[in-house]
Amino acid sequence: MKLFARTLRLWEVGRQVASWSLETGQGLREGRHWAPMRAVRTRADLQMSGHCIIAMGRIMRPDDANVAGNVHGGTILKMIEEAGAIISTRHCNSQNGERCVAALARVERTDFLSPMCIGEVAHVSAEITYTSKHSVEVQVHVMSENILTGTKKLTNKATLWYVPLSLKNVDKVLEVPPIVYSRQELEEEGRKRYEAQKLQRMETTWRNGDMVQPVANPEPNTVSYSQSSLIHLVGPSDCTLHGFVHGGVTMKLMDEVAGIVAARHCKTNIVTASVDAINFHDKIRKGCVVTISGRMTFTSNKSMEIEVLVDADPVVDNSQKRYRAASAFFTYVSLNQEGKPLPVPQLVPETEDEKKRFEDGKGRYVQMKAKRQGHTEPQP
Repeated sequence: MKLFARTLRLWEVGRQVASWSLETGQGLREGRHWAPMRAVRTRADLQMSGHCIIAMGRIMRPDDANVAGNVHGGTILKMIEEAGAIISTRHCNSQNGERCVAALARVERTDFLSPMCIGEVAHVSAEITYTSKHSVEVQVHVMSENILTGTKKLTNKATLWYVPLSLKNVDKVLEVPPIVYSRQELEEEGRKRYEAQKLQRMETTWRNGDMVQPVANPEPNTVSYSQSSLIHLVGPSDCTLHGFVHGGVTMKLMDEVAGIVAARHCKTNIVTASVDAINFHDKIRKGCVVTISGRMTFTSNKSMEIEVLVDADPVVDNSQKRYRAASAFFTYVSLNQEGKPLPVPQLVPETEDEKKRFEDGKGRYVQMKAKRQGHTEPQP
């Protein structure tokens, strides 16, 4: 409660400071600025190696956070995607030709390096770092600013991949204007990242037929006990002007379901620690009913891995069957009232499939732990 009260006070001060800065122009010269969630385009915009960077920002409100005052991971993911969509769409329309909109295809693993609270300002910057014939790589950084002290912290780094879809036919993928690299090594490194993500996307197709089934009277700490689903009717506010769902909207719903699974399992305050690669297998159109399902796959001492599956059912189109639209693994940690990590109740896998998913999750955990320590284990 003390943390929540503090963050509410910080939000109120931030709201007043933001209003004052916009009305008077004061604070902008001091580097403490606030802007609505929109792209801020400067004269350079900012040209680096033939491509641009954009900056966005807004203050975190109470409805962006959980009851403890920690901003939802899904809120941050949505801001990241909005920045990526703006910069990639702008770049793909930078030359004369058929007009298009950039659609999110994949988000690489994203770590939440530091929690963000109500009242802090989120500063989001995005930069195009590689283009292939039909895709754009965007790297995004998120900083949090305490507007009482001026302290800034890096909270997120993310890499997103977009594809340009024609405005005349959203099923048609257009070619991407190339960017100019300041050094040849940058292009070579980008090509390696492109090939790696392309291979990883192919490896996720095996999960397309997997479903989360309800179980009657499950025991505590089992997969069935905490698994959760959310059903959402896709409306106009969820979609682009061209009738398919924003990637950020989908990610926010996925994080919400994963958070419910984590909270049910440990019954404490939980926060998003990281998101493994999110693959968008197909577009979700306006009018679809989406089912977002989450189940716990692995627990370590202080973390929980949750698999989230997104299925779309085009109820107004009898010609198309239900399909898998997206999938990802989320990692959560449990926190006490002081924001310190707590031990996590150990998951009890029961079926052979659950045991296999547990071992797969353990492998991902060990591999990522080794990578963080700078000793990446060789792939088998």
